[in-house]
Amino acid sequence: MPFMPDKTDNTVQPGGNVKLKPIFGVRPGVYLACIYGIVLLAILFFIFLYPALSNPGSYIVVKSEPWGAAVLVDGVYREAAPCEVFVSPGKHRLELRLSGFVPAQTEIVTGRRLFASIIFPLKTAIFQKLESNNPIGAFINEAEDYAAWSFTGESSTAYQVPLSLSEGAYRLGPYAADPALRKSMEDTIVSSSRFAVTRAGLRDLVRAKTLLDNQGLSPSPLSLLGSAEEVIGFLSDNPQAALWLGALLTGEAQSAVTASSWYKEAPQKLESTPHSVRAPRLDSVQIGGLAFRQVQGGLSLLGANFPQGTTVDTFYILQNPISPAAWRAFTEQEPKWEKENLDALIKEGLVNESYLEDLPDAPDSGISGISWHAAVAFCSWLNSSLPREFASYEVHLPTEAQWEYAASSGAIEYGVFWEWCEEPYVPLSFLSVPQGAPQFSPERPVRGGSWRNPQGSVNSETRGSLPPSFCSPFVSARPVLVLKRNVP
Repeated sequence: MPFMPDKTDNTVQPGGNVKLKPIFGVRPGVYLACIYGIVLLAILFFIFLYPALSNPGSYIVVKSEPWGAAVLVDGVYREAAPCEVFVSPGKHRLELRLSGFVPAQTEIVTGRRLFASIIFPLKTAIFQKLESNNPIGAFINEAEDYAAWSFTGESSTAYQVPLSLSEGAYRLGPYAADPALRKSMEDTIVSSSRFAVTRAGLRDLVRAKTLLDNQGLSPSPLSLLGSAEEVIGFLSDNPQAALWLGALLTGEAQSAVTASSWYKEAPQKLESTPHSVRAPRLDSVQIGGLAFRQVQGGLSLLGANFPQGTTVDTFYILQNPISPAAWRAFTEQEPKWEKENLDALIKEGLVNESYLEDLPDAPDSGISGISWHAAVAFCSWLNSSLPREFASYEVHLPTEAQWEYAASSGAIEYGVFWEWCEEPYVPLSFLSVPQGAPQFSPERPVRGGSWRNPQGSVNSETRGSLPPSFCSPFVSARPVLVLKRNVP
């Protein structure tokens, strides 16, 4: 007997139709249309209305000239221009700040768009041209930042060296239309060349030069030719630059430099070039219980560390580093520099935690652990002890040229402590700069080595550098007595 299905079986057979039942007497076609409509309305609501209701506001589109200004809304930093900043409806204080430029403020009133704000947001465009009231000062600040980054080495995956100098040339280049400002900015770039010790630094330097020559705009072929001509002139005036570029460049550029006659004819070492000095007279004077030895001036230092033709005038130099007795006399009259005031000195940024620190095996022939700031303060104090016959003289730390001249001529013995020098430290000191060009560096030179350095590892030309607040038991100072700079 064939199988007969149960008429009460509700199983849907493949290919069969499903029939919806009415709900509360409403036919399926009607209530399905309502459901689809509600879903569609919900979607449209969340797309076109909900964003404006849940987060009302609009965008401020901010552009600045030059670019890169920090955008603050109601005193809170948001982004750097050019940018779009979302704000709530109402009155807002918009401020643009850029280093070296006068801040610009404006008040704006923003509204909101209720419908389709996520697709067509309400936008208010703001353009602000910033002005600098001290363009050369602002450019020097960028050069100081460039110099500080030169002590960090080449860029790596851990950090990228910012284009401080060339960004400054872009922002402040328009002011180079003034011939006096252009000269000052060009001198600043030349001074900056002495910090181009990495490939990233060299790229930034060249970019800054080309931007400045085109007043902050992208260089044209003609301006590039002019920039190249000036660069070649600078390199021709500095024969030692051949070795610097030969060591710094890579690939085809390096090959082109090392194959040139300019490179082959340059001194083939940047160290230990013989000095041209005169034998010093050994006349001494006593000032404040300290013995200063006279060093006769003369032509000097045609080698590693100084531009050709550097001269040193006659000066007096302390025979030994500052003695502990002299330092005690100083601190008795200037108690600010007592070690017990360490916390206050650190707070002022004048020393670090190692101020006046000593080691058991340190020589007792000089005070150690003094910062550059402390050494300068000692020199200022010693000026008050000058005898009448030295009224036209002053005491300060030696320049690197004075220190090296005295050491290479045998006027002083060194190697007990590293000794502070006066001027800012520049890595490529053999590159010449225009007279009066700005000097900037985060560090100060130290010379001479210490008793801990292996014998023969340090000579009269060895250079080092430290931050001016740095203190170490290996560092001291040896002041000089020189004719006042305003006395002919």
